[in-house]
Amino acid sequence: MRDIVYLRDLKVDTVIGIFAWERAIRQKVSIDLEMACDVRRAAATDAIADALDYKSIAKRVIQFVSESEFQLVETLAERLAELLMREHAIPWLRLRVSKPGAIRGAQDVGIIIERGQ
Repeated sequence: MRDIVYLRDLKVDTVIGIFAWERAIRQKVSIDLEMACDVRRAAATDAIADALDYKSIAKRVIQFVSESEFQLVETLAERLAELLMREHAIPWLRLRVSKPGAIRGAQDVGIIIERGQ
């Protein structure tokens, strides 16, 4: 059984990109996150202590991404996935990081990774 807790379209400003002009500004990235968990215990106790706390995860994502200065979206995604899995004991996640408006004519570009089992 795999239950999923998710965050959609979390927008965070960060330094990201390979060009000099990108290193001098902050750009908005959009993050979608799906995390495997078993919600049965939280449902039974109705206690946040037994749940995967999406508010604390969102705050951690915002902190990490806003403080980062990676060149590649791939690096940002990989490091964020590692951090979340380690700090929140998440066995599996799917993470989408996109840069809206990065390519003229496209709504956004980015990467989707899955990690864990």
